[in-house]
Amino acid sequence: MSDASRIMRCTISRQNAGGSLISFLSARFPYHTAEEWTRLAEGGTVLLNDAPPDHGRLLMEGDVVRYYPAEKPEAYVDTAVTVLHEDEDIILVDKTGNLPAHPAGKYFKNTLWWILIKRLHVPNPGIINRLDRETSGVTLIAKNPRADRICRRQFSERSITKKYTVFTEGTFQGPAHARGYIVPGSTSIMRKKQMFEHSELAAPEPGRENQWAETGFTLLEKRGGISVLEAIPHTGRLHQIRATLSALGYPVVGDKIYGLDEGVFPRFLEDKMTAEDAARMRMKRQALHASELTFRHPTGGQPMTITAPLPPDMAALLKS
Repeated sequence: MSDASRIMRCTISRQNAGGSLISFLSARFPYHTAEEWTRLAEGGTVLLNDAPPDHGRLLMEGDVVRYYPAEKPEAYVDTAVTVLHEDEDIILVDKTGNLPAHPAGKYFKNTLWWILIKRLHVPNPGIINRLDRETSGVTLIAKNPRADRICRRQFSERSITKKYTVFTEGTFQGPAHARGYIVPGSTSIMRKKQMFEHSELAAPEPGRENQWAETGFTLLEKRGGISVLEAIPHTGRLHQIRATLSALGYPVVGDKIYGLDEGVFPRFLEDKMTAEDAARMRMKRQALHASELTFRHPTGGQPMTITAPLPPDMAALLKS
């Protein structure tokens, strides 16, 4: 097995109990398929309660899963994480715009999860709102299972308020309240790309509740062909803000998937971006920042509002 410092440890919560180990791993850590997780478990790199897993056994609350990943080189990230608030139950940090939240693909140590464990001494962090690697801003982390459960319930019940600052191309005509559905972009060359389908209805059609997306957009200022918006998502769908703005005709500045040119993303993956690509993107990452989060503390229940200032790269773009 690998160096013990690379062990990934998870304690099964009540909401994850009752399913299979492979289903849990595939959903929580999708950088491996179910078949790959099965092979890893059979090969001894995944343990359940410090023993080889019995694949017919269903997970129970309190079970401990350990994964021993193979050592591999990792790409550069910006690890300058700032603590915004911390107490015995939760920690909130300002994540940079080049830092994955969880281990995935080529990232393991170069993740917020690893920084929380090794630098901030949170032994079993529960990252509640997982921002994309290229999205900066406020991230809420639970430090124990009870706080994790209560915080996640607030998100699932939509009793929290999330505010984002986002730069878009073009002159935004707003304010706007976009309602519709987030669906897979089947015609796109990119597997993970989503599409926003506008709806005139105020609520989802029966059977489509899991695709329903609502986002409010307010124009804050216009500068040099860029619109600065405040975005408040009322639902939490994958790529909701970026897909919605793309459908409205105002793609996010620097967005390689939903931006001005869909061909940029495959060139980025192959390290073949041109100088023209870089100039058109304006930034090295998408100009999306989680600026504010309002929720109730998992112990006292008191309302909390945590803010993160505009990051240097977005501030520099406005000045230029």
